[in-house]
Amino acid sequence: MTDMPTEQPTADRKRRIFARLTGSDPADLQQDEAANGLIHVTALSLTKVADSLIDPKLVLAWLLSALGAPGFIIGALVPVREAGSLLPQLILARRVEQVAQRKRIWAMGAAMQGLSVLGIAWAVLTLQGAVAGWTVLGLLAVLATARAAASVSYKDVLARTVAMGRRGAVSGLAGVAASVAAFGFGLLMALGIFDLAIPVLATALAVAGGAFLLAGALFLRLAEPANAGEAPDDNGAAALFRPLFEDRQLQMFVAARAALTVTALAPPFIVMLSSANGQRALDQLGPMVMASTAAAVVSSYVWGRLSDRSSRQTLMAAGALASVVLLIIGLVGMQPVGLGGAWGAGLAVFAAQIAYEGVRAGRKLHLTDMATDDFRARYTALSNTLIGVVLMAGGVFGLLADRFGPAILLVVFAVLSLVGAIIASRLDEVQRP
Repeated sequence: MTDMPTEQPTADRKRRIFARLTGSDPADLQQDEAANGLIHVTALSLTKVADSLIDPKLVLAWLLSALGAPGFIIGALVPVREAGSLLPQLILARRVEQVAQRKRIWAMGAAMQGLSVLGIAWAVLTLQGAVAGWTVLGLLAVLATARAAASVSYKDVLARTVAMGRRGAVSGLAGVAASVAAFGFGLLMALGIFDLAIPVLATALAVAGGAFLLAGALFLRLAEPANAGEAPDDNGAAALFRPLFEDRQLQMFVAARAALTVTALAPPFIVMLSSANGQRALDQLGPMVMASTAAAVVSSYVWGRLSDRSSRQTLMAAGALASVVLLIIGLVGMQPVGLGGAWGAGLAVFAAQIAYEGVRAGRKLHLTDMATDDFRARYTALSNTLIGVVLMAGGVFGLLADRFGPAILLVVFAVLSLVGAIIASRLDEVQRP
């Protein structure tokens, strides 16, 4: 009885805060939705900050290079991280469907990622050469598998705990918060406050590991309704693939997402263009990293709110924007001076990242809203597994860049982005409250 006067004002305050952040009327919020939404924002922010601190394309690659790891191990970091996060999802989907509360799967995945990152921090501080490389790669594979489990369960948890029309704002807010933190870390390094040294980056990895563990513990506090814990049917592997053949909208969604994967693949080729004027790419790394995080800061929440209104139109707009941006970058990159140095490269990354943030926001929310509760985990796993295959096949783009140059490849990416936008226009609008 004595706790009620304290608990009620706290609940009301959370309701007002969440309603303001999502542009909602406090009276429209469901029971526990405000508290759930704030937990989502905090937990996602922690994991996104951690992801930026362990970025395989930059941080882990730099560390393994400094430790003398073989080049083929360094080259395997991104494929292991990306494909490893997507390909296992189809296998994990049935397991997730049999769990009464999917928040436990996400929390376990976050905890495993945290332990893996702490192991990587230990490895870079104590090991050298190929031993360090293989150890980090193995731990990254464990992290990727844990991430797959978290990914396949998250959309279900979000749909069960936050009402439609406010889900995009949740992910958008987390994206902004994490990007601000990542931008601050990059700025401190660019200013020389943090030295680019192994002990400093190992400490950053340890912080990332702690962030994953904290996010997992926090996620368990969600008020998620339990289901029967049974899969919708028991027809084995055929049931997992059936939606791809029976659901026309899922077919269109996967096709659009596959075409728009080029927005995620473009940054390395922009980096290649940035050295066209004779400067080393690493000399311009700081401005490009800061530009990437700045783009997320200014656009994540906006794209999230637009997705709440229409995820279909968000996909269309982001795909069209990516087409224009990548076409301009490719054409400018064909000039003798390339992108014109660090500022030009930073501007190119900034514009491309804004388009990518829109694609990511639109496709995540569209799949969350279009699928029913019983099949959401299955749709997520099927879509992500197929895109994992597409990303692995995307390795051929590197060969094309070597043969024809990154500028030509970015023009090809512009065409594919436009195709993705056109396919997205054929998706049905999700009915929203």
